Amino acid sequence: MTLTTDTEIRIDPQWWSWEGAHGGHVAALALTAVRDRFAGGDHPVRTLTTHYLAPVDESPLHFSGTAPAAPGRRTATCLFTGHQNGVPVLLGSALFGSGREGPSYDGHPAPEVPGPQDCRRLELPGELSPFARQLEIRPATEDRPLAGGDRAELTAWIRFQDGRPLDAPTAVTLTDALPPALYARWRTPRPVPTAELTVHLTDALDHGAHDGWALVRIRTEHAGSGWAVDDSAVWSADGRLLALARQSRVVRARPADGTANS
Repeated sequence: MTLTTDTEIRIDPQWWSWEGAHGGHVAALALTAVRDRFAGGDHPVRTLTTHYLAPVDESPLHFSGTAPAAPGRRTATCLFTGHQNGVPVLLGSALFGSGREGPSYDGHPAPEVPGPQDCRRLELPGELSPFARQLEIRPATEDRPLAGGDRAELTAWIRFQDGRPLDAPTAVTLTDALPPALYARWRTPRPVPTAELTVHLTDALDHGAHDGWALVRIRTEHAGSGWAVDDSAVWSADGRLLALARQSRVVRARPADGTANS
């Protein structure tokens, strides 16, 4: 079954990052657009993969998708493409699946860090990440962006300024909310745009959203030849794992000049 959305999406300029819309926010919009229209319905989302073909600008964004029919199954898959001005700017897939009884295991416990009330707020440079004005970010470790540290890792408490709950689209956004983890090692910013982002959502979101702060960690697993692999995790304030993500990034060789997408 192939369908096209009948609604027009315009990216709020407040969600800009470098030369285009923030990648995590765009992925969250894609999930919202396809969840009920193409597949999923009452099934929770399990995995969302987004490939960024071009920066998403202020033009209307439309989605088309294919959702193969599989009556009686407890899973549903959707393949989708985002278009602006008739040109594909992103493509991806979403997997939805109902819950069932099964074993439980948590291989990613939340790190032991001070609570948000004990952490100082971080203001990211508005010219580099305008979207950060929509968030309150409080680093939970000594690692800071552009501090020339020893490791490529950042951990922070984050909440949305508008008080929105921690649901699946919000968790997707948060996996990409912190600066690229290589920023923890650098002292000078440079563009590190996302080429592909895959987010796995957990059963902690099966029965509704969470409120309040989220603890977010991002770290670079490997970098070389102008590419980097970042892993991120999102936990609720009570320590429940909400999402795991991995993204492939392009590491630009030139200094930052405000002309890259994130």
